[in-house]
Amino acid sequence: MMVNNNLEELLAQFDEQWYLRTYWDVNQTGLSAKEHFKRYGRLLGRKPCASWGVAPAVNQRATAIALPYLGLNQLSTDIDHPQGWLSEGDDPFFIVDLEQLSGIGQGWYQFNLTLNCPAKQGLAKLYLDTGKGFNELETVTLPYKRAMASSRLFYLESPLVALRFDPLEQASAFSITQFEITAVNEHHIESALLARIQKEHQSYRDMPLDKIKASISAERHGISMTQLQALYNETFSFSLPSVDYEEWIETVEAASLPTPVEVDAMLSGMKAPPLISVVMPVYNPAEIYLRACLDSVLAQSYPHWELCIADDRSPKAHVQRVLREYEARDRRIKVVYREQNGHISAASNSALEIAKGDFVALLDHDDALPEHALLFMAQAIGEKPDTQILYSDEDKLNGRGERFDPHFKSDWNPDLFFSQNYVSHLGVYRRSLLQQIGGFRLGVEGSQDQDLLLRCLPHVTATQIVHIPRVLYHWRTIEGSTALASGEKSYTTDAGIQALRDYFAGQQPGVTVEAGLVANTYRVRYPIPEPAPLVSLLIPTRDRRALTETAVRSILERSTYTHFEILILDNGSIEQETLDFFAQIQREDNRVRVLRYDHPFNYSAINNFGARHAKGSIVGLVNNDVEVINPEWLTEMVSHCLRPEIGCVGAKLYYSNDTLQHGGVILGIGGVGGHSHKHYPRHHPGYFSRLLLAQTLSAVTAACLLIRKEIYDEVAGLDEENLHVAFNDVDFCLKVREAGYRNLWTPYAELYHYESISRGAEDSPEKIARFNKEVNFMKSKWGKHLEQDPYYSQNLTKDREDFSI
Repeated sequence: MMVNNNLEELLAQFDEQWYLRTYWDVNQTGLSAKEHFKRYGRLLGRKPCASWGVAPAVNQRATAIALPYLGLNQLSTDIDHPQGWLSEGDDPFFIVDLEQLSGIGQGWYQFNLTLNCPAKQGLAKLYLDTGKGFNELETVTLPYKRAMASSRLFYLESPLVALRFDPLEQASAFSITQFEITAVNEHHIESALLARIQKEHQSYRDMPLDKIKASISAERHGISMTQLQALYNETFSFSLPSVDYEEWIETVEAASLPTPVEVDAMLSGMKAPPLISVVMPVYNPAEIYLRACLDSVLAQSYPHWELCIADDRSPKAHVQRVLREYEARDRRIKVVYREQNGHISAASNSALEIAKGDFVALLDHDDALPEHALLFMAQAIGEKPDTQILYSDEDKLNGRGERFDPHFKSDWNPDLFFSQNYVSHLGVYRRSLLQQIGGFRLGVEGSQDQDLLLRCLPHVTATQIVHIPRVLYHWRTIEGSTALASGEKSYTTDAGIQALRDYFAGQQPGVTVEAGLVANTYRVRYPIPEPAPLVSLLIPTRDRRALTETAVRSILERSTYTHFEILILDNGSIEQETLDFFAQIQREDNRVRVLRYDHPFNYSAINNFGARHAKGSIVGLVNNDVEVINPEWLTEMVSHCLRPEIGCVGAKLYYSNDTLQHGGVILGIGGVGGHSHKHYPRHHPGYFSRLLLAQTLSAVTAACLLIRKEIYDEVAGLDEENLHVAFNDVDFCLKVREAGYRNLWTPYAELYHYESISRGAEDSPEKIARFNKEVNFMKSKWGKHLEQDPYYSQNLTKDREDFSI
C-alpha cells in the first residue's frame, strides 16, 4: 500500500479523490471505484477520527510494547494502564504501519503474540493484503490463552501491501505485551511443521515422525510443502479457543437472565399466564437431594405453578416427613401418598390425577430447576399459544452441586428422537394432550418419558413442538442415575426399543427397531418394497482412472443392494487408460453407462445432465473419489430415501486416515456451512453420540447423496447458473427442505472419501473471485437460514466444526 507518511496530510486528504489517486492505481482488484472506496474506508475505521495515531517504532524481533499502527477501529487507549487498550465492540482492529516493520516480502514468517484479557482464551487474526484486499482466504488465525505466548507459521506468496490485526472479537479491556512477525529460514520449516502436526493433529498425534511421513507419503503420493502446510493449518482448527462451561455460565448465561425488574415486566405482560403443574413421582430419594429439588421449585421466579407429588410408598421415613413439611409450607404443593409401590409410571399417573394446570412439567425427585425455568416456559407458551410440547437444554449436577456436561440440543428432530431420547428434560406438555393419550403407560418403565412423547406425536404437528435453547434443568448425577452413566440402567434400552416398536407398529408397519451402537440409542430400519426401485448413481469424472475405478468397482462388488445403474459422466477425459477403462467396465457390467459431457467444468450442470439420462426413480450423486466400506450402505440410504417425508439422504464419509470427513452439514459454520465433527476419529461417538445416530439435518454433502428423482426435478436440480463448484449441495438441500421434505444423515452408510483431504486451496485470483461470488450468492439467497441452523444449538460455536461451546 502506498502510505502517506505525513499523518495530518493523510487525514486532510482522506476523500474519494485522494483514495482513487493513491490507492486505486496500485491495487487493481476488479472492484468498482465506489465499491473500492467503501471497502477501504470501512477497513480504516469508516472515517478518520481523533483515535488515529502513530505508535513509536518497534524492533521487529523485540517484545512489542507499543504496536505500530496507522488506524484503529472500535479501539481506544486505556488511560489507566500504560500498555492497555479498550475494545469498544465486537470488531476491534489495528491497521498496522508496515513502515515500522522491516520489509515483509515473499517467504515464511512466524507470528508471535502475547495478549492479556479478561477471557481465559481468545482468537486473534492477521489479515494479509497482498494486492487482493483484505479477505478471509488470506488470514492467519491464532488461538491464544490469556497472558501466554502463542505463535503460528505462515507463508506469504507475495509482499504485503497492507496488514490488519484483530486482537479479539468482543468488547473488553486488554493489553499486548508481545507482537512480532519474524522471518523464518525455509530450511527449518519442514521440521517445524511436522513437530506441530505430531503434537496437535488429531490424525497423527503422538505418532513417530517416520510413520507420519510414511503415512502422508502413501496417502498423497509423496510429501509436498503445500500438503504439510495444510495439515499444520488443520491443527489450529482443532485448537481454536473453546469457552469452558463455567465461563459460559458466568458470561453468556448470566448476561441473558432477567433482572427482578425484568421478571416483573415479563409477568405483567402475560395476558393469560398458564398454570404449570410440576409432576414429580417420589421414591426413596436422599433427604438432601429431595430438599434441594423442592427448594428449586419454591425458588421459581414464575409464581403460577403447582407441585403435584406422588410418593410411591417410600420405605424411608424421612421421605414422608419432608413431603409433609413442604406441603404445609406452601399451599401450591400437593402430595398423594400411594398405598402400594407401583413404579415410576404408576406414580406419575397418580401425580397427574391431582394436576389442574394448563401444562404439565416433568421433574425427577433428585433433580433441580433453575430459577427461571418455568418463566421461560410460560413466556414461550404465550408467544405461541398453539404449543403442545416444549423442551429445553439441560446439564448435570455433581455431588458438590457443580454444573457440568451441558446438552445444547437440536430443535425438533424426529429422526434423532427415534435414535435417542435427546428431548428428555425439561419436558412440558399440554395437560389435555396427556389426558387424551391416557398419561404414562405401564410396562415401559425406564423409558417412560420417551414412550409418552411417542404416543403424543400422532396428535401434534412439528410446529407445535417447541425447543427453548436455554439450560432449564439440572440432572443430578448420583449412583444408579442414568445421568451418571447410561449403562447404569440397562433395562432402559430395552424399554426404549419396546416403546419405539409399539409406536411404529401403529404408524408404519414393517419398520423394525434394534439397539443402537451405544446404550440408550436405537437403530430404526425402514422396509424396502419388492421389487426394489432402480437407483441411478451419477459419477462425474475427468481422467483419474485409478480413483474412478476404485469408486465404481467398490460399488459393483461390495453393495448388497444390486438394483442400480452407474452413469459415469465423462467431462472431457483424454488419457487413454481412462478411456480404456470406460470401454472395459461397460463390457463387464451392463449396469454401467458412460455419458460424454464435453463442456467446461460445472459440477451442477454435469449432474443435472446425468439426472436427465437417469432411468431410476432414485438419483444418487456420488463423487469419483469414494470407496464403499460397509456393504449395506446403499440399502440403508434407499430405505430412508423411500420415506415420503424424507428428501436428501447423506452418508458418513471418512478420509483415508480413518478420520471423519462428513458427518452432515451445519449451516453458518465458516459463513455458509461446515461439516459436523470434521477430522474426528472414525469410531468417536461425537457430541452426545450424534456421530452414531441417524438424524434430520439441514444439509448433507453431494459427495454421496440420494434423493427421489421426482423431488430432484421438483426443485429443478442443482443450480448450474450461480453455483458451479461450491455450495451447490447446500443450496440443493435447502431447496428440498423449503419444498417440505426433511434431509437426513445416517451413520450406517459408510464410505471413504479420498481426494478432498488434499484438495487444492482456493488461492488463485480466479478461484478466490469465483468462491467469493458463490459465498455472496448463498448469503444473499439463504441469509436468515444460514444464521441459525435449527438442528444445531445457538449456544455452540460457528468458528469450528467440533460442537464446542
